[in-house]
Amino acid sequence: MDLLEINLQLFSVIGTVAFAVSGAVVAMEEDFDILGVFVLALVTAFGGGVVRNLLIGIPVTTLWEQSFYLKTALIAAALVFIVPSSWIRRWKTWESLFDAIGLAAFSIQGAIYATNMNHPISAVVVAAVMTGIGGGIIRDVLAGRKPLVLQDEIYAVWGMMAGLFIGLGWFQGSYHLLALFVIIVFLRMLSVFFKWRLPRRSLRLK
Repeated sequence: MDLLEINLQLFSVIGTVAFAVSGAVVAMEEDFDILGVFVLALVTAFGGGVVRNLLIGIPVTTLWEQSFYLKTALIAAALVFIVPSSWIRRWKTWESLFDAIGLAAFSIQGAIYATNMNHPISAVVVAAVMTGIGGGIIRDVLAGRKPLVLQDEIYAVWGMMAGLFIGLGWFQGSYHLLALFVIIVFLRMLSVFFKWRLPRRSLRLK
């Protein structure tokens, strides 16, 4: 097993668990039944990867070859469903951190996939962003919510930054990628804490 494959597996596992938990919690907040919990967990964990695959030319059917990650997501969702509510409420305190972890892990994973296929830097950035935010967008739409990634504190920009840095070759190798992972998580949490937002303009009459 080469270093690239180890990196992909590491960030895939981290992102899968973080986003599966996120999807399961949102489903329970919206009073979904157990099937809805599993569906939203899987969509959140794999939705961004499916969109990325369509964009950079990886067969979508490769999803069915990822039985380990599918099982990982299902186990994570099952654990969320059966743990006491008090634990989940406690987890809500750390929700932004888990979300930041999923964003960083999947953005890096998407960028690695694109660079490994020798795509131009624009495709690397798109692959990073869509892998990082795609699942969350689909989750929110299915849950009847406005996608938080497009209106909340700065979110997608950090995924773009991860893709740009990897596409430029500034972060290569396990230690560099782990450092980038920490940087993205840290910046995302700073944007939550200080409520950094991109400029916006509303047309609503006040």
